[in-house]
Amino acid sequence: MIISAIAAVAENGVIGNKGQLPWNLPDDMKFFQRTTLNHHVISGRKNYESIPERFRPLRDRVNIVVTRDTGYEAPGAIVCHSLDAALEIARQAEVKEVFLIGGGQLYKEAFDAGLVDRLYLTTVQAKPEGDVFFPKIGKGWKEVWSEKHKADDRHQYAFTLAVLQR
Repeated sequence: MIISAIAAVAENGVIGNKGQLPWNLPDDMKFFQRTTLNHHVISGRKNYESIPERFRPLRDRVNIVVTRDTGYEAPGAIVCHSLDAALEIARQAEVKEVFLIGGGQLYKEAFDAGLVDRLYLTTVQAKPEGDVFFPKIGKGWKEVWSEKHKADDRHQYAFTLAVLQR
């Protein structure tokens, strides 16, 4: 099973601010939707709760929420209490690829443990304020695809979509 992470990261490492994305990039959201559709997606509780309620759980995906709160409920999603347990759910379902979709704590745990095989990375050309940061991913990554997008009337910032492989 391929363990992938997908994230949009500003030049200063910011991925979130006060429970929200610090930008509105419709083409990046389309990339996220297209890439994760019909897959298992794993998120931390805070990240899951940052998704607007009308979009939770993410449609046409198996949503797995990781939390230490043993009483936590996420209707329509699977709740588990460790990243390992979440990955085991995907393994048992015999999926080819599972996606870690955030937040910062979940990404850090996965990268620190060397679990991530592939990274779908949107680099946002901005330095917004934020309170959640993407972790250092270490060495040994090779870019296998990228696509640049300019700022325009729909996108406040320029950004680059890329896929990195170990």
